[in-house]
Amino acid sequence: MLAEAFAEELVNRIIEAARKKTPLTLAVSGGNTPKLLFSVLAEKYYTSVDWNMVRLFWVDERCVAPDDPESNFGMTEKILLEKINISAGNVFRMRGEDDPEMEAQRYSGVLSSHTGNKNGFPVFDIIILGMGDDGHTASIFPGNNKLLSSDNICEVAVHPVSGQKRITITGKVINNSRSVFFLVTGNRKSEIVKEIFRSSAVSEMFPSSHIKSVNGTTTWLLDNEAAKFIG
Repeated sequence: MLAEAFAEELVNRIIEAARKKTPLTLAVSGGNTPKLLFSVLAEKYYTSVDWNMVRLFWVDERCVAPDDPESNFGMTEKILLEKINISAGNVFRMRGEDDPEMEAQRYSGVLSSHTGNKNGFPVFDIIILGMGDDGHTASIFPGNNKLLSSDNICEVAVHPVSGQKRITITGKVINNSRSVFFLVTGNRKSEIVKEIFRSSAVSEMFPSSHIKSVNGTTTWLLDNEAAKFIG
């Protein structure tokens, strides 16, 4: 199972951070696949690692209150944070309930203050991404590729269908991470995965195709359905 395999990898990274006595900066996403990952971590590793070696951040957030069912933070809190021993001071959430523009600025400052810095942008040790059925990642949607090249750390994005506002880190921050992991599952993602892996002309329209770490590694973890067209 993809979530179980990656959970083991993540736990090993946390153990290594503890050995070095250097906190691990980790940015997470919402969605069903991360939800499965958080469930595995909560069930199997809630006491076996020092969770206070993790500084936890979010890739993006819907502009809703933390107790709203659509909140990425709320999902993570319910599935994972309530089950592990991690200090509140190690958890840096995006405040989806606040004014989006002001929160994007505030969170940019949070990232600058609590992560490393390289190339003028924050550096995460690990960033965990998903990919939507339209090829979006974080809250960078097709047709809004300017967020991939923005010189801002965080921006306000708008969902192209619902019109819902979201706060998202930008492409330059994502690509500045030491380790980028895509967790992609399901048959509905398979055609887009195929185009991205072929580097076809069509793939350029998918924001996910533009994600590649400039400081380390980019790893795609796919289940059998998502990978079925990769030869």
